[in-house]
Amino acid sequence: MPHLKLHIPGPVEVSEKTFRAFCSPMIGHRGQGFKDLYAILQPKLQALLATKQLVFLSTSSAWGVMEGAVRNLVHKKVLNCMCGAFSDKWFDVSKRCGKPAEALQVPWGSPIRAEAVDRQLATGQFDALTYIHNETSTGVMSPLTELGALKRKYPDIMFIVDCVSSLTGVPVAFDELGIDVVLAGTQKALALPPGLAVFACSAAALAKAATTKDRGYYFDLVEFQKNAEQHMTPSTPSIGHVYALASKLDDILEEGLEARFERHRRTNQMVRDWATGNGFNLFPEPGFESRTLTCVNNGARSGGRTVDVPKLQKLVKDQGFLIDGGYGKIKGSTFRISNMGDETEASMLPLLAALDAALKQV
Repeated sequence: MPHLKLHIPGPVEVSEKTFRAFCSPMIGHRGQGFKDLYAILQPKLQALLATKQLVFLSTSSAWGVMEGAVRNLVHKKVLNCMCGAFSDKWFDVSKRCGKPAEALQVPWGSPIRAEAVDRQLATGQFDALTYIHNETSTGVMSPLTELGALKRKYPDIMFIVDCVSSLTGVPVAFDELGIDVVLAGTQKALALPPGLAVFACSAAALAKAATTKDRGYYFDLVEFQKNAEQHMTPSTPSIGHVYALASKLDDILEEGLEARFERHRRTNQMVRDWATGNGFNLFPEPGFESRTLTCVNNGARSGGRTVDVPKLQKLVKDQGFLIDGGYGKIKGSTFRISNMGDETEASMLPLLAALDAALKQV
């Protein structure tokens, strides 16, 4: 079947170079070859996250690490900061893990602000919180630096942060932020196939995890630390993913992180300009728009243009591109266009031309 170029919020397009690395010959995951590969990767991963902590590799989706962090680090009660479908889901996951949980809910399209978090943490009820930096369902990017500043006020509360769709699109400085867990899947701004997660933990998080009796094995943070010290993973990793990650990290560092962040800003602005230039509003509150995707308002809020989203999707698909028709309760009343990963101004232009052509028929 002909390939549809992906401009959905993940998975995204994967380069031929990355695919070739993914198909490298297998090696033993307990042998010196794998240890050497992970050892070469480690400083590059640390540069990516601006951390001196070891960075761990988990053969899972990011949700595996998200659930594992809750199991490892919540003893008393977790505050789930909720601003969209995926951050809302973390509340459900926390309860399914048997953890006392409370929702800090803001309207979809609004960010999580430090003042609201502060009011909840000041009650003394919580020993952990969950926070999604870039909520892909709404296209909202909450201010992560605000959260980092708040952490200094609550050093004993575990701050668990999902950067699944923001890592490599914007800066994520783990050590400077002072948070306890940061995690990302590989299928979004990292532009790898789905199936691998990368994450880092603070020394405080590892110490607390060591006191948790029912943290399991597959996502045991202490096991990840012990194995990473030996350049290994606790369980059999997806070796193809690790080879692909090695190739992609070389690409990212060759481009330069600041250049990569700036490229995401430019390509994101192209989509925003297309939307507003065609009479649409953006769904997020102004000033809190994602840099890696655009969530276009299509009637979810008053004002602005509306179109038949399924028809728009089909017309764009007929030209070889896949865009997203909105997620959860705002499906159809929004639509989403991704610019994350390896997209450039040149690679975005054919998509925008296809959208222009489609708009003439809806």
